[in-house]
Amino acid sequence: MSLTVFACVSGGAILGMFLRSRLPGHQLSADAKDVVRLGTGLIGTIAALVLGLLIASAKNAFDTQSTQVQQLTSNVILLDRLLAAYGPETVDARNVLRRSIAALTERVWHPDTSNSSKKTRFEESHESEEFVAKLLSLSPKSEVQRSLKDRAVETTTEIAKARLLSFVQADGSIPIPFLVVLIFWITIIFASFSLFAEPNAVVVFSLLIFAASAAGAIFLILELTHPFSGLMQISDEPLRNALAPLNR
Repeated sequence: MSLTVFACVSGGAILGMFLRSRLPGHQLSADAKDVVRLGTGLIGTIAALVLGLLIASAKNAFDTQSTQVQQLTSNVILLDRLLAAYGPETVDARNVLRRSIAALTERVWHPDTSNSSKKTRFEESHESEEFVAKLLSLSPKSEVQRSLKDRAVETTTEIAKARLLSFVQADGSIPIPFLVVLIFWITIIFASFSLFAEPNAVVVFSLLIFAASAAGAIFLILELTHPFSGLMQISDEPLRNALAPLNR
């Protein structure tokens, strides 16, 4: 998508150069130049506002997802500590918990390599179902164990909510018509730049740098809207390494 933006914006600059070489001189008068500048100034202001809002919105969504992953990791560690405090009878449940977290990590960060499709991603994995069954089957023998089990069930519910939120928000994207209009605006702006400027090495090089910058802004927005993939993805190491293997 970013390469497409770069090609479109660069094409707009080339179109402006082409029109400059084909239009008669009186069509490029000072009055025409002022009108084009006023129009592109308006479009440029709108495009700048839209880009700023998109970057801010994408960054906020990315930070929210990062916070949710941190909260999920802390809840997983808390759940393991609660089960450890419950007693040695939770060893099997804790081992299953470790396998379920590994399966969850694969589903969120590597959906293409895992066995889950989009229809089944929201369903609990076999490991998660097994863990819940083992947790609910615990028979407290004291008030302390009963309290620990209740807290463990509550924490498990919070983990399930965070898991569903991760799946729901993992495929965030910007509507294509919205991007098309934004790219059209930027292309018009670049066409106006080259329409009234005599083409030379400095002008062409500058336009290419500016086009790359505009494409980079779109790239940044698209990267932030996909927090679990790409170059700027949230790291899965904290969650993957949250629970050390148990020694039986």
